[in-house]
Amino acid sequence: MPATSLAQPASQSFDVRPLQGLVGAEIVGLDLSQPLNDADFARVHRAHLDHHLVVFRDQHITPQQQIDFSRRFGVLQIHVLKQFLLAGHPEILIVSNIVENGQPVGLGDAGKYWHSDLSYKELPSLGSMLYAQELPSEGGDTLFADMHRAWDTLPAHLRAAVEGKQSVHSYTARYSDTQAAVNWRPNLTAEQLAQVVTVTHPVVRTHPENGRKALFVSEGFTTHIVGLPEDESRDLLAQIHAHSVLPENVHRHQWQAHDMVFWDNRSLIHLAAGCPDHLRRKLHRTTIQGDAPF
Repeated sequence: MPATSLAQPASQSFDVRPLQGLVGAEIVGLDLSQPLNDADFARVHRAHLDHHLVVFRDQHITPQQQIDFSRRFGVLQIHVLKQFLLAGHPEILIVSNIVENGQPVGLGDAGKYWHSDLSYKELPSLGSMLYAQELPSEGGDTLFADMHRAWDTLPAHLRAAVEGKQSVHSYTARYSDTQAAVNWRPNLTAEQLAQVVTVTHPVVRTHPENGRKALFVSEGFTTHIVGLPEDESRDLLAQIHAHSVLPENVHRHQWQAHDMVFWDNRSLIHLAAGCPDHLRRKLHRTTIQGDAPF
């Protein structure tokens, strides 16, 4: 019998169209319900590195297909809040403001503060994929700040103050701040707390794939800069944050039905802009493990 070989899927015809501003591109014509061949995958990977954020338009995929595509980029990370993981698919975190029978169906205050996903882990996230399930008729935008540009344009006195410094990241840094009428943030068990012990990362990290420097601090998870007095650390972090989210550094994503957005957590921080409580919003998130920041 002749030797068999693994045939590559057929190539797909799709466009990569840069969005206005310095961050983001939309990918139009690609069907993520179909496996990608190596050449198409390499093109998507390149777009992600070049633009830090890519928007796959008009996708109709199952949870397993989202998981399978995400895994092409690396190991998937499981969120500590197990009650908000999709049944049968723990790799997917449900992000939602919907409450049914008095219980939230997902994490309703995700993204309340600017942050990089899972920066509080020894191996923070490479990137996250967020796939729209239900969108509100108004609001619900997601904002992204370019931390490469923030570093490149950081005033000289702030550069000198942070270069070579380390900062501490904690999942619980703002945890109690998010308590509201709906208990999106239940008390963590000892086992959960053990999964989110504090970690130390460089304030300025080097992207492992594009070689560029980026600020790696956020209001959501960074508690302080190592070695500085508390008031000095707090003031310095406030100045860095204010600079990072200047309008010229920020891209606003206005969701369309069936969007899947894939952003680089090594390059960007993000914020959920919020929507009226009575309008339903639900999305599925997968998170890809990255490398130890350096």
